[in-house]
Amino acid sequence: MANSLLARHAESLEVFGARVHAVRDDQWDAPTPCTEWTVRDLVNHLTGEQLWVVPLIRDGLTIEDVGDRFDGDVLGDDPVGVWDRAAAEAVEAFREEGALGRTVHLSYGETPAEDYCRQMVDDAVIHAWDLSRAIGADEQLPKALVDFATRDIAPQAAGLSKSGLFAPPVKTPPGADPQTKLLAMVGRRA
Repeated sequence: MANSLLARHAESLEVFGARVHAVRDDQWDAPTPCTEWTVRDLVNHLTGEQLWVVPLIRDGLTIEDVGDRFDGDVLGDDPVGVWDRAAAEAVEAFREEGALGRTVHLSYGETPAEDYCRQMVDDAVIHAWDLSRAIGADEQLPKALVDFATRDIAPQAAGLSKSGLFAPPVKTPPGADPQTKLLAMVGRRA
């Protein structure tokens, strides 16, 4: 189970990272399906999430311990390079011996590191599609990632929009493919 989760985590970051590498210089200010975010904002969000992994997983710090270290723009003048380093360090931290058996201290309380890793996969998968749509890249996501995220998100899909972090689910046409159904669960129209 742990090896499968770690494989999905690494794969999700590779997929998102491929899209980051495909962003042209003139696309960083382009809108995304996340209506509040530009391409740069979206990449900044995912990069910031990866930066949190090392202090939370490896160092055992809490949100309060880390403070505002990752607030604001973490991309600086090298968005692609910062993404690459943050993603590599996150993958490495989760792969450390015993990392998935730890507990992390998140804003909503103590959480098993395994659950935290799953959330990171789900977020990277959904946002890989968002970034693809924003920059005109191939929007097809790997089947293994779609299946993983669907299994993980489906049990809580009905309440996701109440969190304020997701749009309400959208209706899918009859015979919709698995990726379209996944995206619909989190308020995206494929």
